[in-house]
Amino acid sequence: MPATVIVFPGSNCDRDVAVALESAFSRPPAMVWHRDSALPPSDLIVIPGGFSYGDYLRSGAMAANSPIMAEVVRAAERGVPVLGICNGFQILTEAQLLPGVLMRNAGLKFVCRDIELRVDRADTLFTGGYRRGQVIRIPVAHHDGNYFAADDTLKRLRDNSQIVFRYCDRDGNVSAEANPNGSRDNIAGIVNERGNVLGMMPHPERLADMALGGIDGSPMFTALAGALAA
Repeated sequence: MPATVIVFPGSNCDRDVAVALESAFSRPPAMVWHRDSALPPSDLIVIPGGFSYGDYLRSGAMAANSPIMAEVVRAAERGVPVLGICNGFQILTEAQLLPGVLMRNAGLKFVCRDIELRVDRADTLFTGGYRRGQVIRIPVAHHDGNYFAADDTLKRLRDNSQIVFRYCDRDGNVSAEANPNGSRDNIAGIVNERGNVLGMMPHPERLADMALGGIDGSPMFTALAGALAA
């Protein structure tokens, strides 16, 4: 079950996610530089968080045009699972692998803290380790995490059950008060229609070991390992 992590100039969570993947997959992932033009054999591709290209132009816009992203898009179209976390989510939208855009936070400030997420789908490759409706604690760290989609796109996301995570309170209630960045419908993570591409703003790799203060992120990586081994 080889996994691959794409590394851009400005990535700062590539090592974190590599540690989480090695723990779940029992082997280290390949670390692929953005200028490479070929992917190694990969059962999973992860685009980590950070500030690729310093977030110039728009967050993720320059990274989406890196040479390796053409291969990531082709792999996703073949059905290879792709996980984008924080800046990775931004890159996936800029590469048009996921709908919508990530804009400046509604409060115009960088948000860095633990938040609650409600798992709205537990039947994807990425979320099989959770229960539908489960509330988990995962850190966020972003300045441009405000998810926006036009009304027709938002309707499709709802109708197709593509919304995987929503910001919520500790009781699972979705509200404006529980929304850290102004995202429409409190969206924290979505999948494509095929279900093999997930983008999410919170960082599961930052709570994937008790040494980090919690393990609510760990089931994502163990579920992926189990699903890909099946």
